[in-house]
Amino acid sequence: MQIRRSEERIMINLTIDEKEYEFEDGMTIYEAAKSRDIPIPTLCHNDMIKPYGACRICLVEEKGKPTLIPSCSTPISPNMIISTNSDRVKRGRKFVIELLLSRCPESEEIKNLAKDLGVDTENAESLDLVGTYLLKEAKPAFETKCVLCGLCVRVCAEITERHALGFSKRGIIRKIKTPFEKYATTCIGCGSCAYVCPTNTITIEEVS
Repeated sequence: MQIRRSEERIMINLTIDEKEYEFEDGMTIYEAAKSRDIPIPTLCHNDMIKPYGACRICLVEEKGKPTLIPSCSTPISPNMIISTNSDRVKRGRKFVIELLLSRCPESEEIKNLAKDLGVDTENAESLDLVGTYLLKEAKPAFETKCVLCGLCVRVCAEITERHALGFSKRGIIRKIKTPFEKYATTCIGCGSCAYVCPTNTITIEEVS
């Protein structure tokens, strides 16, 4: 087990993309990779808010694990061997972005991220069987740009402590709403929800 104490800090050795690094204990895989300029795409991560692992775009592969893991919410541990760009990771991210595209086909942010991950709705050859069905044959249940990442809900609860937003309903009709879908008297109009929204679904308007 590779653990070293340095100036009262506990340092951990792990391998990312076949290179060995040393990181301070307590970091997530995403934070560790970011500190070494190793790119991992994400939609729902925000440094101000506790990781939630909602979007699943940040999936990585840990050697010996049967499934891909979310890098934003998985803490590092000694002797981890992580792959951020393996074929398995690419397939996993492609599947996730196809699901998000099928939910939010008009979101420019999702479409741009999809192209970065090799998925182009205008190029049929970039789609697998699932993507072809979701993006060419199936119809969205309703129009939305919200990916249900929950950043707006969590910033309202964790940072401003106003609790003016929450999740409503389940499954494909799940939405983010104010309590009981009425005007939230706890809202102070700070705009934090709009600031953290990765798809610009929430906008702030002045009311005279």
